[in-house]
Amino acid sequence: MNSSAETAAALGRLMCRVTEEILWNPAADWIGKRTPGSALHCRVGSGQATYHRYDLRRKQHQITYGVRMIEAKHQADSAEGWLSAREIRQRGYFDTELSTLNLLAHTCCHEFAHLLQHSAGKRFHGSVHNRHFYEILDQIHTSGGAVAVREALQIRARQNDVELPEERFEPVHLQQLAADWQVGDPVLFGGARRTHSGKIVRVNRKTCTVDGTGASRGLRYRVPVSLLSKP
Repeated sequence: MNSSAETAAALGRLMCRVTEEILWNPAADWIGKRTPGSALHCRVGSGQATYHRYDLRRKQHQITYGVRMIEAKHQADSAEGWLSAREIRQRGYFDTELSTLNLLAHTCCHEFAHLLQHSAGKRFHGSVHNRHFYEILDQIHTSGGAVAVREALQIRARQNDVELPEERFEPVHLQQLAADWQVGDPVLFGGARRTHSGKIVRVNRKTCTVDGTGASRGLRYRVPVSLLSKP
């Protein structure tokens, strides 16, 4: 590969294949019974946005894996800000170990859980990452589906000569992260679907106090430093 972007795009295409083969194919009959004619289209996006979307008219599920998201999950400091990293650690997925391989495999599971959540009628406006979603995501992991995804992604990367780091990330020291921010710095934080913008008004030991800007103007947040990123 000639660049990190090309490598990320290649990994994104492999994630699409693995999602379709390991996750979609076994579930297609169940999904089809709930919504006859349903299909899945996986794609690689040019930005960081990573999401599941359903086109009611075409009865098509779409999962997008953003290239910038894949790039971000190659480094411990940038990976820390993603929900997938918090889920792996807090819910014990993959023995709580963060690595590029584990993060990308879990991302496939996370987005497919949204697909199953939608098919089950358990995705509601303002309640996306609800208990129904995590029941589904937990089941993907406890059933062995997540391990199968990780193994398939690992094998396909090797077969296609695509670099996919498997080494465990060393924990990022939060005080070191806090030292990277100063009062007045513009920041982004939140999930891929609900990103907030703001300006730092205070740097604490493990968090930053942020005044919202743009659509978040008038709100104040206390955000863990590991979840902040530059615009």
